[in-house]
Amino acid sequence: MTTLSRPHIAVAVNPSAAQGAHRDYGHRLVEALRATGRQVSELSTDSYEHLESLARIAVNDGIDALIVVGGDGTAQLGTNVCVNTATPLGVLPSGTGNDTAEGILGMPIGDIDAAIVRLIASLDKPLWRIDAGRMSWNGGERWFCSTMSAGFDALVNETVNHLAFPKGPSRYTVAMLIELAKLKPIHYTVTIDGKKTTEQAILTTIANNSQYGGGMKICPEAKPDDGLLDMMMVRPLSRFDFIRIYPKVFKGTHVTDPRVVIRQGKKFRLESPDLVGYSDGERIAPLPMDVEVAPRALPVLDTRP
Repeated sequence: MTTLSRPHIAVAVNPSAAQGAHRDYGHRLVEALRATGRQVSELSTDSYEHLESLARIAVNDGIDALIVVGGDGTAQLGTNVCVNTATPLGVLPSGTGNDTAEGILGMPIGDIDAAIVRLIASLDKPLWRIDAGRMSWNGGERWFCSTMSAGFDALVNETVNHLAFPKGPSRYTVAMLIELAKLKPIHYTVTIDGKKTTEQAILTTIANNSQYGGGMKICPEAKPDDGLLDMMMVRPLSRFDFIRIYPKVFKGTHVTDPRVVIRQGKKFRLESPDLVGYSDGERIAPLPMDVEVAPRALPVLDTRP
């Protein structure tokens, strides 16, 4: 008899991902995994915090992999559970934004059957260790594997989370247009690897992923396993110029504009009054915030094509 690699899998399902549009995806994944002869623990609850707690218990109990079913927020839940452990994380993309699954893990988007096949095949491959970002602020700490933002992009996330329509990635575009009407420069104090500067910008993102916001190539050269984070800032510009540059972000060609500045580092500190930090679509905490890379701290299933 052939011995199964990673015979015990936990599947954590976020039923609220994409406003519940893909509630059956978790069940389909569980059935496919069980058809391979694996033991599967299915975790599902309407509470994000409770789901994270259940996933953490499963990892502590010694499961061989954790697969989360949802979007970028659910992927961040899995990141916080699996970081600094030996348990690899996998993501079945089914959220409003699936940038972690697509941009880092190379998962097919919009084809659930192909995604399930890719995940099952990855269980027989060596795990891949990628970097993770640690956010810390007064009274808290949280990890991410994709992006952290504070500025116009965070305001867009705030609006996205309150929009009931449209569904899918186009919600980011609608939210961006809403916030564009209120566009104004933001004053930051930025510290990168000990060097402090004061700057003005309208958009600031610290990235371990080349994309965010439903496929925008925000930091096209960012790599998830190089031990560095990329910080992109957009200097103040007019609404007209913003609209002119915006379409370029989907191909990553916005970086040719001199008002788009990208710098790399290991330790960052962002300070600005009345700004809230967002990460992977989730509201984190008001600034100031410290962000530091932890090289190869997150084991993941290698689902790259």
